[in-house]
Amino acid sequence: MPFHKKKWIELLLTLKGSVIPGVWQRVVVAMAFSLIVTIIYQSGLLWIHQPILASLIPGVVLGLLLVFRTNTSYDKFWEGRKLIGGIIISGRSLSRQMWVNIPEKTPTDTEEKKAAILLLAGFLMATKLHLRNENIDQQLQSIISKNQYLELKEVNHIPLRIAKWIGDYFRKIYDLNYIDSIQLSTYNQILDLMVKDETSCERIVNTPIPLAYAIHLKHLLFLYCFALPFQLVAELSWITIPATGVISFALLGIEAIGLEIENPFGYDPNDLPLDKMCNRLLWDIEELMSSDSRKEYLVE
Repeated sequence: MPFHKKKWIELLLTLKGSVIPGVWQRVVVAMAFSLIVTIIYQSGLLWIHQPILASLIPGVVLGLLLVFRTNTSYDKFWEGRKLIGGIIISGRSLSRQMWVNIPEKTPTDTEEKKAAILLLAGFLMATKLHLRNENIDQQLQSIISKNQYLELKEVNHIPLRIAKWIGDYFRKIYDLNYIDSIQLSTYNQILDLMVKDETSCERIVNTPIPLAYAIHLKHLLFLYCFALPFQLVAELSWITIPATGVISFALLGIEAIGLEIENPFGYDPNDLPLDKMCNRLLWDIEELMSSDSRKEYLVE
């Protein structure tokens, strides 16, 4: 069920897709430390109330760093969504043009055209596998020939090889005078756009947040969360423990969100539903080719 259709209370109690599983251990550690600080303060052994620590790491500075981290990650997430959407749009557009405009003079022509159109869905499937650094799955294998499957097993860049096969098909039907030079150029331009979008997705995967920035942010979060009990213990006493937990959860959760959506092509609950997108494009193409509006073979 899409999250916008869920009731408020359902979202409040939902763990799947939240950052709780990823940060609860660190929050518990911060609360355990605040328990130790509170016990020492209540025993009167040491005067450990240090409000001056509030200025150790200004909240505004930490907040700006977290906002920058989250915004940068969301920009990558949204760009990834637009790029995958661009591949789907190009695949639908090109499949429609191929199905409607490329003539079929023999049953073999029809089978070759269907195979080439299915490769458009295969390109998106291959993009998904390539971004996840996975091997050919059963879905992709089911829409290609045995020889193509064996060839893909030997290549490093599966989407590019599938794009080559589609381009080879365009060249073949052009040489057979099934399409003119304008159609050939148009088809190749759309295919180039698909390759461009796939390459841009690679850029997102291969360009993480700079390591120095990520490490520095973790250091600041660690210092801030462990300095909290010293600031709060005199005013809040035992309430220091849950207060530290709430504040730590808020800050660590924001960092965890940025980390999870930084690469939108994986399997995290908040990543893009690439499997569903691949299925949708494949279904659309199969529905297009199964329509009764297609003309019968033109027999010479």
